[in-house]
Amino acid sequence: MDAIVSELQNLNIGKVKQSELLLNHTTIKIGGPADLFIEPSSVDNLKKVMEVIEKNAMNWRAIGRGSNLLVSDKGIEGVVIKLGSGLDHLEISETEITVGGGYSLVSLATSISKKGLSGLEFASGIPGSVGGAVYMNAGAHGSDISKILTKAHILFEDGSMEWLTNQEMEFSYRTSILQKKRPGIVIEAVFKLSQGDRTAIVAQMQKNKDYRKETQPWNFPCAGSIFRNPLPNYAGKLIEDAGLKGYSIGGAKISEMHGNFIVNAGNATAADVLSLIQYVKDTIFNLYQVKMETEVEIIGR
Repeated sequence: MDAIVSELQNLNIGKVKQSELLLNHTTIKIGGPADLFIEPSSVDNLKKVMEVIEKNAMNWRAIGRGSNLLVSDKGIEGVVIKLGSGLDHLEISETEITVGGGYSLVSLATSISKKGLSGLEFASGIPGSVGGAVYMNAGAHGSDISKILTKAHILFEDGSMEWLTNQEMEFSYRTSILQKKRPGIVIEAVFKLSQGDRTAIVAQMQKNKDYRKETQPWNFPCAGSIFRNPLPNYAGKLIEDAGLKGYSIGGAKISEMHGNFIVNAGNATAADVLSLIQYVKDTIFNLYQVKMETEVEIIGR
């Protein structure tokens, strides 16, 4: 590992750290160490990182801002690549925008709204990066990424890069082709927006932000929605009806504001959260014969 670290540092590709705790890089503030943690300073340097990874046959995975993510207490074997400040470019051409995978989704929605461009209002309160949002087809308020994405620039695990169209991304509810069928990193996305009334757009953005602030526990570390909605039912409503709001295991607690959020109420471990997830699954199935599936991505050793 030391030889690989030296090679990467000599390439001057950005930040390179060993045994970096991932609790410092997840919104729920949980996660053990990554064997190797890399934050490339550009797309070209990301390609160099992938070449080193491929040459040394190392396991890898990419993260953005760490929302919608639960990392094992034992951490992650291999390399964690964080798409951050080196991949946060933004280009605007009339109603089409090209944006780096490391760009904050909330910051993008805010800056675009001020230019009178409509289509990203739904994202005004969604934490995380553009790359992560495309990866999981993030959505809210009746819309999602699939409604506005034209194409995405993907770096695949063999080091190849390819633009995938909206159709090729195979979007469905909180899912894309990148999760299992063709694992890869979203390094850029092209969105097609529409010209709108700036005042109305900003007002809708604020309304969405206020709604999330009033109904979701952003005053505690959390990973966002834990369960997918088992339509026609809604996860939060089922959990609330089951009387589980406020129920806790260790430092993990079901939010009293919204049943579909588990918060880190104080030094929670991934094991605490996983135990609480299983308790909810068992309780809801026993009461309603509904199988609950997680929306949060669970990774690591």
